[in-house]
Amino acid sequence: MLASPATRRPTTIEELIPAQLAAALDSVDIASRRIFPGKLQGERRSKARGRSVEFEDFRPYVAGDDLRHIDWNVFARLDRFFIKVFQEEQDLAVHLVLDASASMDAGNPNKLLIAQRIAMALGYSALAGNNRVAAWIFGGGSSAAGASTGLRAMPAIRGKRAGQQLGRFIIDQTWPAPAARDGASPSAGQLAAGEFTTALKTIARSRTGRGVVIVLSDFLIPPTGSYAEGLTILAGGGSTPWDVVLLQVLSPGELDPLSETDGHGGKIVLGDLRLTDVETGRIAEVTVTPELVKSYLSRLESYQRKLTEFAAQRGMTHLVVRSDADVAKLVLGELRKKGIVGS
Repeated sequence: MLASPATRRPTTIEELIPAQLAAALDSVDIASRRIFPGKLQGERRSKARGRSVEFEDFRPYVAGDDLRHIDWNVFARLDRFFIKVFQEEQDLAVHLVLDASASMDAGNPNKLLIAQRIAMALGYSALAGNNRVAAWIFGGGSSAAGASTGLRAMPAIRGKRAGQQLGRFIIDQTWPAPAARDGASPSAGQLAAGEFTTALKTIARSRTGRGVVIVLSDFLIPPTGSYAEGLTILAGGGSTPWDVVLLQVLSPGELDPLSETDGHGGKIVLGDLRLTDVETGRIAEVTVTPELVKSYLSRLESYQRKLTEFAAQRGMTHLVVRSDADVAKLVLGELRKKGIVGS
C-alpha cells in the first residue's frame, strides 16, 4: 500500500455521519445471528419465542436507561441504581473495535478515515435501537507528551443522544502521532508485536454479558505477530462466544497495485522504488516488476482465504471493505444482506 495523500481529518460528528445517513440509520439496527439469554433490557425483541414479560433479573444502571425501570426499593437499601430486567425485553451489547495503527493510516482513499465513518454509522444505529455501545481504539494515538496511549476505551453508553459522545471519542482518540506518519522511525503509530493480541485480550476480559463485537482493521499484522490468538480469545474460545464481525479495510491499491497511478497514466508501483514500512520504520529498495506484482496478488489471495477460513471455523463473519466504498451503501446494502444490520 502507499501512504495516503494529505487527508483532511474529520473534526465534527457531521463529517463522520451526515444528517441524511443518520436519518436512514434510525430505521435499522445491529443484528446478531446468535440467541443470547435475556439479561439486558432495550427496544429489541428477543429471538426466543413467547410474549412473556415476567421479571428475570437486575443489572446496574447505564446512562441512557429508561428511568421508569429503576427499582427504587433496591436504591433505598444499596444507594445504587439498578434496572429491572424482564425476560422478553432484550438489548444487545455492541462493542466497536477500531485498529488505528500506522498501516491503517495509509492508502488512497485513507483506510482509517473510512473505518472511523463505518464505526460511527454502526454505533449510531445501535444507539438508535437503544442498545449499549462501547468503543475501543488501539494502535496510533498519542498523549499530550507524544507517547503512545495504547488501548483507549469508551465505557458503554446508551440512547441516540449519546451519539455525540461516541463521535467525539472516535474523532479525538483515533489518529496516530505525526512522527508515525512520517515513517522516520517506529513510533506511537506502529503496531508493536503482540499489541493486537493484547488489545483483544483486554476487550474480552472487560465484557459484561454477551453481544456483538465488530473489529475494523486491515489485519496486516507484523510478521512477529498474528491475528489468530487475539481473535480466538475475543470470540470466547467456544465457551462464552460473542457474535464477532471482522471488517477488513483495504485500499484499492492493496487489492490491485497496478491501479496506483501518478495522475498521468504511469504505474507508480513499477520500477525501482525505495519503500518504508509504516509499521516498523524499515526501509527496503526493490525493483517492482509485473511478475512481482503477480506474486504479491497470489500471496494476498492466500492470506485472505486463510483469514476467511479462520473466521468461518470459529463462527465469525469476515468481510473485505474497500476504502473507497460508499458508507451508506455499505451499511444499508451489503451489511444488511450479510445480516450484520437488520430492521
